[in-house]
Amino acid sequence: MEELKVLPLWLWVVIITTLIAQSTWLFIDARKRDSMPWLWGIWGLIQFPMPLVFYLVFVRSGWFSRRRGKGNRQ
Repeated sequence: MEELKVLPLWLWVVIITTLIAQSTWLFIDARKRDSMPWLWGIWGLIQFPMPLVFYLVFVRSGWFSRRRGKGNRQ
């Protein structure tokens, strides 16, 4: 817990900015693709970079839509 008290202010700003930017992008892109935007947005707000990695693998690659039975994108 002592490590958190030692982090400089600029690092907190970078962390918060990164999380908000990631969350916003995930939400907007998931809404365009009709793929659970609130889940991706909230998860993107609390963790980095796993939500982004999972989103790119499962949603953007089309793997998730094929699994849900929407057919292959070509």
